[in-house]
Amino acid sequence: MHGADPHLVLGLHRSRHHRDILTAALDLGVTALDTAAPYLGFRSHAVLAETAADLLPKFTLSTKVGFFPGAGGVEHSLDPGRLRLAIEKATQELGREPDTVLLHNPERSLTSLSPTDGHALLGSACTALVDAAREGLCRTWGVSSWDTRPLGMVGVGDLPSPDVLMVRAGFLVGIALLDTTAVLGRVWQAGETWGMSPFGGGNGNAWEDFDPRPFLRPPHDGLSRVQAAFRTAFHLPSAAAVAVGTDNPVHLAELVQALGADVDTTAVSQYLRALHGHRQS
Repeated sequence: MHGADPHLVLGLHRSRHHRDILTAALDLGVTALDTAAPYLGFRSHAVLAETAADLLPKFTLSTKVGFFPGAGGVEHSLDPGRLRLAIEKATQELGREPDTVLLHNPERSLTSLSPTDGHALLGSACTALVDAAREGLCRTWGVSSWDTRPLGMVGVGDLPSPDVLMVRAGFLVGIALLDTTAVLGRVWQAGETWGMSPFGGGNGNAWEDFDPRPFLRPPHDGLSRVQAAFRTAFHLPSAAAVAVGTDNPVHLAELVQALGADVDTTAVSQYLRALHGHRQS
């Protein structure tokens, strides 16, 4: 499915969690929903159940665990016991088991550790998610990482292979991170790669100076620069799905329309070679 049958995941990061965007998504054929325990001030799961309990069974639902309320606001932990309790709490709040549970930005707890200690901690966290999936608390498990470089440094080759590796995607991701992610996916033997944040956290100004439409095969008449950037993100890196957040049904419809465009993979390869050449010069 990588690139050949792309699908959009509606992400709820920064979303107001209004019911209308969920109904609009279903009307557009978007049936994948991604959230996380800390979204909406740690209220995402409960609000979804309160406002759209009848809609949730129509979605495949992924969520993330790893961030917790703390004395200073939010803290990160890979403690297996805390992760297990977070998964159980998500199931209770949602009123259903999530289809996929992702370890949320594990690099946050790894950067201050030695490779040996980091490897052990990440391994125990992955095992907690493996156990949760085996016991029916979710169907599949994975890792969502904003910066995959610390994961590569601790080594993952002998750790449980995630069903999903969710990573930053698109033109705004640097070549060093794209390279690290590609290596990590191969070494870890991840089942699928999902992309996220294809617009760099809402950086709409980037497309005023850069036109990504030449990366699409003609005809692509009428598609905007934003649509082209989104569609090409499925190849930066190669991904089966890309999660994107919006509360605007019109914007969501435009992104769904972009899924029908074909990406010129030769142009993408040339772009990556140019980035490598610039990096080495």
